[in-house]
Amino acid sequence: MRKQRQVASDAGLSTQRVVVEAIRLADREGVDGLSMRRLAGALGAGAMSLYHYVASKEELLDAMIDVVFEEIELPPEGTDWQTAMRRRSVSAREVLARHPWAIGLMESRTSPGPAHLRHREAVTACLRRAGFSVVMATHANWLLDVYVYGFALQAASLPFDTADEFADMAEDVFLPQLPADEFPYLNESAAVLVAAGYDPADEFCFGLDLVLAALEPLRGSA
Repeated sequence: MRKQRQVASDAGLSTQRVVVEAIRLADREGVDGLSMRRLAGALGAGAMSLYHYVASKEELLDAMIDVVFEEIELPPEGTDWQTAMRRRSVSAREVLARHPWAIGLMESRTSPGPAHLRHREAVTACLRRAGFSVVMATHANWLLDVYVYGFALQAASLPFDTADEFADMAEDVFLPQLPADEFPYLNESAAVLVAAGYDPADEFCFGLDLVLAALEPLRGSA
């Protein structure tokens, strides 16, 4: 009877369902707490049954990261390279905000999936067609990815997400710690930013546009 119940509970499993549930768990609890046993419990299945769909946790992580890459918009064709890479970078930042556990895994996988490889090919094609040499396209790709991942990592650790939350923290937490006679510039900055309705989310596109503008003169260079 126990075996029959186990077979019945495992009958609805598939690789896709296992991967989707693993992503849900990682989104809620982080990837460090993800185990095959924990995942099996969330699926209502036996832990060993998961190995029919993914051979190991590393294979599961590869599949999860492939889904993350699939969610990122590819740089569109038919537009200038800066617009295309801007859209791709903004999309990547939004996706990583939904899946912050993935930030440290995006570049660590040695068995990339099909979506991962399509993404890499599309980014490289966009830069090469724009006139960047192979080496310079590699430099540009590295620089853009470092900016996106670094910003996503910092944003994930901030104690505020919106302009309203920043304003509340600045007034209630930061400003009381910054007496004007001791920290005149920090006090001034906090007060001015709150009054201006400063939104920390705007920083991403500000920095991204600087990076793209700095890369533009390097097209066609060796």
